[in-house]
Amino acid sequence: MTRFLGKLLLCFSLLSTLQFLNAQNISERSFSVNELFEMVKANHPTLKVYRSDIDIARQNVEIAKNNLLPEITAGLQGFYLGDVTILDKDFSKVTTAKMPHFGNTFSLQASQLIWKGNTVRNGIKIKTLQEELSELSYENNEQSIKLLVLGYYLDLSKLYNQENVYHQNIDLAKKRLDNIKKFYNQGMVTRNDVIRGELQLSNLQLALQVVNNNQQIINKQLTVALGLDENIKIIPENSILDHSKAIGQLQEYKEMAQNHPAIRLTERSVDIYDVSAKITKAEMLPSLAAFAGNNLQRPLTSSSPAMDMFSNSYNAGLSLNFNIDALFKSPKKLQLNKIEKQKAINQANDTSLSIGIAVNSAYIKYNEAVTQNKTLEVNADLTSENYRIMESKYNNQLAILLDLLDASNAKLDAELQLANSEINIVFSYYKLLREAGNL
Repeated sequence: MTRFLGKLLLCFSLLSTLQFLNAQNISERSFSVNELFEMVKANHPTLKVYRSDIDIARQNVEIAKNNLLPEITAGLQGFYLGDVTILDKDFSKVTTAKMPHFGNTFSLQASQLIWKGNTVRNGIKIKTLQEELSELSYENNEQSIKLLVLGYYLDLSKLYNQENVYHQNIDLAKKRLDNIKKFYNQGMVTRNDVIRGELQLSNLQLALQVVNNNQQIINKQLTVALGLDENIKIIPENSILDHSKAIGQLQEYKEMAQNHPAIRLTERSVDIYDVSAKITKAEMLPSLAAFAGNNLQRPLTSSSPAMDMFSNSYNAGLSLNFNIDALFKSPKKLQLNKIEKQKAINQANDTSLSIGIAVNSAYIKYNEAVTQNKTLEVNADLTSENYRIMESKYNNQLAILLDLLDASNAKLDAELQLANSEINIVFSYYKLLREAGNL
């Protein structure tokens, strides 16, 4: 038995040591909303993917610019040349002409497109517009991710506020339970009142545990999103609540939304179809190119007998080409381009209307959050006063425990709602900025 107790004590000692070491490794970190956004931009894994898209689009522009440069090819051939067999008209062998057996060819060719209806430059313009689309997509997604991470941050702040409220109410419940037990020992209340008091305390402690668990979950999500070590404990700053409750008029945010990244994204999509139509029209035009080349070849097979010597020749000139089939193929492409462009215009209009609706909704919700906060402040004061009265009545045996517990639960609910309402105002404000495309 003694040995078992010794092992048990050793296990508790090791567990305590591990918990102490783990606590030593955990460090707390606090930052403002602006610092939060900067960390999101620098470290969020999804934004790194979107930045790669920009790099890819930018490189595609450089590749498209290569079409402005001449095409140059160089070739080197080495071959074995067999003897030539000369045949009669009836394919009977007449004789065999000896040939130099080793041959080689050196060639250098260059060509430069001079004109093709600005096809090359329009191709570069399309790639440039696609690069701009990538940047606008990044900006739009960056704002969405900022709001998402801010939501986590504010949720964490809510949980810490809730933790404080629960701690206060647990302390109050313990004092209340002590009073109930005193009344019970004096025979003033029944055992039923004690059980109800203990049950309420147990429920509060369980709710506190749930809050602490949610804190750990959201803390993990934040450390990943911000590129922080998982052992860092994030403590939201109280300064996030230092936000003026007065905002501008709705029209200001509607005007701000005209520069929304999503709207500019759809507008650039329309521009791409305009440039694509120019490229399609250029297919029906002739192309003019300059070319030049030089060939060094051995042996000379044009002489009789063949000579094991080099011959060098060069050429230069202009080529004019015209794809006749483009005259009846390109109009169909242009019609498709016209339909796709109209679709892009409709999408741009739909996006603009949707953003206008979202801005209007966010503006209303912000004002609603402010009004709700004022109402909840009054509710919290009323429930606190009601609890004070009911507690006094219960202590004087003028009210039953159920009335006191109802007053306690109403007070707890009002305090939790009030603790969250300030943070809801902050989130509603940044949500309004996000819908206006200015987060």
